[in-house]
Amino acid sequence: MSEIVESTQMLRTAARAADDKLGTDQVALDVSATLYITDAFLIISAENDRQIGSIVDAVEEAVQTTYGRTPLRREGRGSGDWVLLDFGDIVVHVFSPEQREYYALERLWKDCPVIDLELPEHSGADDAR
Repeated sequence: MSEIVESTQMLRTAARAADDKLGTDQVALDVSATLYITDAFLIISAENDRQIGSIVDAVEEAVQTTYGRTPLRREGRGSGDWVLLDFGDIVVHVFSPEQREYYALERLWKDCPVIDLELPEHSGADDAR
C-alpha cells in the first residue's frame, strides 16, 4: 500500500511541476490493475516543442529533487511533439495537442480510474505569469 501512496505522491509532484510550466489538460490514470510494469500514467498537453521541453525538464528536476529518482527511460526528446519519461512507478507523457489526439491514451485506457492530482483550480494558461 505505501508503494502506491508514494507513486501517487510522485505523480502529484510531477503534475505540479508541469502546472508551473503551464502544462494543460493534465490527466492521471491508475493503470496498476491492468499493467504490471507501472502504477500510473500522467498525460499532459503543451502548445509547442519549447514548452514540452520546459515541462519535461521541470518534471525531471522535481522528481529528482523530491524522490532522488531519474527516468529509467526517456523517449521522443528529439521529436519535439511528444516525450515519455518512465520513472518505473509512473510514466509521464507530454504531448502536443495533435499528438495527444492521435495517440488518444485516455480513450485507450478509459476503463482505468482517474487519479485526483490535487492541482489548483486554475488552468495554467489562465495564469498571468
